[in-house]
Amino acid sequence: MNEGMTGSYVADLEAIRAAGLWKGEREMAGPQRPRGRVDGREVLNLCANNYLGLSDHPALREAAARAMEE
Repeated sequence: MNEGMTGSYVADLEAIRAAGLWKGEREMAGPQRPRGRVDGREVLNLCANNYLGLSDHPALREAAARAMEE
């Protein structure tokens, strides 16, 4: 990578942070569901593909396990 480009990205990121525009990632505790906990608070999860809450449904987990065994 060109060293000049690296310096440009670093300066841009520093400017974003200095302007208060940096968005850090937050960790959601537990399985991806429509509602979850972030920083100890219950939140509505609008950023996952599991909007129906099926990712940990027992029937789907069992079907996935069978499929992997086959």
